[in-house]
Amino acid sequence: MSNYALIDSNVILDILTNDPNWAQWSINTLEYYSDYVELAINPIIYAELSIDFQNIEDLDEALILFKRLPLPFEAGFLAGKAFLNYRKNQGERKSTLPVFYIGAHAAISNLSLITRDKMYKTYFPTLNLISPERY
Repeated sequence: MSNYALIDSNVILDILTNDPNWAQWSINTLEYYSDYVELAINPIIYAELSIDFQNIEDLDEALILFKRLPLPFEAGFLAGKAFLNYRKNQGERKSTLPVFYIGAHAAISNLSLITRDKMYKTYFPTLNLISPERY
């Protein structure tokens, strides 16, 4: 297992927006796991989070505690295959390719993934998922 855990944008947004349902779970989870692994993001997660910021400096400041990992090209291939499988199963959710890319990155790089998105379990069954369902 890697020394990193990839943090999905939904977990970071829980904290940044002080989500009444999920902020405390997200804070507690990141605090706990930060004692064991380095918390990380990738360019896809960074892009998803950028939507809520007016400038890059504020975004960078909000994400200062997260290590930035590059995306391996092999993750692009795996993301495409997982997305194809999703489509064959009549998946209807829009804009899912980023989700598949994040899951593929974690799978290819042997990273844990901290998330609340249940799709990862279906399309990346070997991932070490850290999610509310785990508890």
